[in-house]
Amino acid sequence: MIRRSGAALLGAIALLLSATGCKTTGEFVWADSYPASPAPSGSDYLLQPGDVITIRVWNQDSITTKTKVRPDGKVSLPFVSDVPAAGATPTVLAGRIQTGLKDYIVNPVVTVTLDEARPLQVSVIGEVVKPGSYSIEPGSGVLQALASAAGMTPFADRDRIMVIRQRPDGSGATRIRFTFASLTQLEGRAATFRLSSGDVVVVE
Repeated sequence: MIRRSGAALLGAIALLLSATGCKTTGEFVWADSYPASPAPSGSDYLLQPGDVITIRVWNQDSITTKTKVRPDGKVSLPFVSDVPAAGATPTVLAGRIQTGLKDYIVNPVVTVTLDEARPLQVSVIGEVVKPGSYSIEPGSGVLQALASAAGMTPFADRDRIMVIRQRPDGSGATRIRFTFASLTQLEGRAATFRLSSGDVVVVE
């Protein structure tokens, strides 16, 4: 479900952009020059609160369960409570659960699979009809975010669509530039660019 925030959240976003030096003018990198990030496979995906997973314990149907990673980043199942899951891969989480079950089951064999990834949380601001913070499907691109905000206003510069993304090393943010034509005509990396939680889409 798409949700739109109030003025307080938009004000916080504006302060963030100011703090990171990401204004409507300044340095940017074109989408075609931005390093592509490989899509995580099921084995190296890092679990986060809101992810829905299935925990299977071999030959123990009563313990096998489908559950959601809680807001505190943990999961629970019979015999094992409050196992840290957020930030771990499914394989690592399976190992933690196996360790916890050894006091109750002889040689437990556990597998963890991701059933449903949590929605992405992105903000869309600037010359859009409904600025706000939105939940969008994993794998969504810039066009989906713009659609969530009901599209661009007549005053939008279609050649200056930016995605502001925090750098992994915490050194600030990168402004990634797109044109509306590259997005709609599926040109270059704009066609395959995928948003991440925390991204801010700015239409100038």
